[in-house]
Order: sequence, then C-alpha cells, then structure tokens
Amino acid sequence: MRIPRLFTIGVFMTTLIGGSVAAAGPAGAATVRYVALGDSYSSGVGAGNYDPASGSCQRSPNAYPAKWAAAHSPASFSFTACSGARTTDVLNGQLGPLNSDTTLVSIIVGGNDAGFSSVMETCVLGSDSACLTAVAGAQAVAQNVLPGRLDTLFSTIHSRASSAHVVVLDYPHLYKITSLCVGLSNTKRTALNNAADTLDATISAAAGRADFAFSDVRDDFAGHELCSADGWLHSVTIPIGESYHPTARGHSSGYLPAFTASAAG
Repeated sequence: MRIPRLFTIGVFMTTLIGGSVAAAGPAGAATVRYVALGDSYSSGVGAGNYDPASGSCQRSPNAYPAKWAAAHSPASFSFTACSGARTTDVLNGQLGPLNSDTTLVSIIVGGNDAGFSSVMETCVLGSDSACLTAVAGAQAVAQNVLPGRLDTLFSTIHSRASSAHVVVLDYPHLYKITSLCVGLSNTKRTALNNAADTLDATISAAAGRADFAFSDVRDDFAGHELCSADGWLHSVTIPIGESYHPTARGHSSGYLPAFTASAAG
C-alpha cells in the first residue's frame, strides 16, 4: 500500500497524506507549473519537519513533491496533498490550483479508500486470521469500488488541466519477508504485501485508462522495506501517525527518483 495523499492505532492509520509553496523543473523550468495532489504518502507524513501552516495535512519539505520543486525551481508549485485524503477529498478539496496553464501533476491516492488504516490496526493487534480477513476486505474494495472513484477523479484532473503531464505513483511493499525479524508474522507481512500489489494494480489500470503516466515505486523500495537492513519506512513509532509511512530517506531515495524519471518522460 501505500498504504497510501498508511495508518494509526485507533486513529493509527487515518493520517494517510497536503499547502501551497513556491519554488521549478526540468529543462524549460520557467514554464513548468506543478501541482502535487494526494494523501499522506504525497504530503510527506513520516518525513518530518512539517509546515505548521499545513495543519493536520502534515506537508513536509522532505516529501518528494517539495524536494522535486526545490531541485527544479518551477515557475509555480502548489502543494495540496493532505494526510488522510481519499479520492473524494482530492476531488473536492485539492484541485483548485489546476487550470489550463498547469503543466505537471503528481498524485498518490487510494490507500485510504481501501481502508488500510483499519487493516493495519487489525494486523498489528489481531490474529493472523483476523488480519487475512481484513486484507481480503480491503482488496475487494480496491478491485470493485476504487476503479470507479479513480476514473472520476482522473477524468476531472484531465478536464481541468488538459495540457498537464500527470504522474500517478503507487505504494511500496511494507515488508521484506524474512525469518530474521520480530513483530508481525510472515503470514501477515505477506498478506499486506499482496494487498499493496492489488491496490497498485488498480491504480496502474486507472492511470492507463486516463492516459496518465504510472510510476511503480515497488522496485525503488526493494531491499528497503521493513525488516531489511536499510529500511525506508517507519514501523510502529511515535508519533503514531508516522507509522508505516516513508521516512525522509524513503522520499529522497525512493519516491523522488521515481517521480523525477516520470516527470521528464
């Protein structure tokens, strides 16, 4: 998942991902007008140093959109991604900066629609059986409900910014499967990785239908999941809302290169 703008216990994952920052782009940066949309995986929950003006959206200058803008100095940069956002939140609250002058858009969304905050709570606190049941329910939503929501959102993005190059990113696997790791069972870890695959497949298909670019970050994070020697994701941590989100390193070394390559394409 994400899971992915995944998660809090009680509120444990509901902080999944957005504000406006001026900063500019590839060759021809003076003409690049960039809008960053999505949930907590876009806003930078887990990356720290949050902009106080962003409030509960928890937008971080260490998030991949802000890092890209700082490196490329686009003509304009609007950062509206917000922790906890679902597709409807993006549709109804984040698209204001989009217009005919927008040339670049990034988005990560879908994890909250599939309910991965509650899935993570169940898998952390419950049995293997309870975790598998929760994962199956989230996968069903990702396969049967999310496609229509993404189609509506992506169609609206295109209608508002018809000339923009739109990059849709997905969620990494959370775990490296190994016996040398305490915490969740490998049954749970495998199920959560499979759930990420289901969610990412849905996001990829929707991006394809919209003729948007799709950037799959699972290879970028390979070898840097939880239970690896060099992890780029938070496990259960304080503040609890950062749990199961990319660290600042995850944004700079995982998401940023993936987005940079797709933004230039």
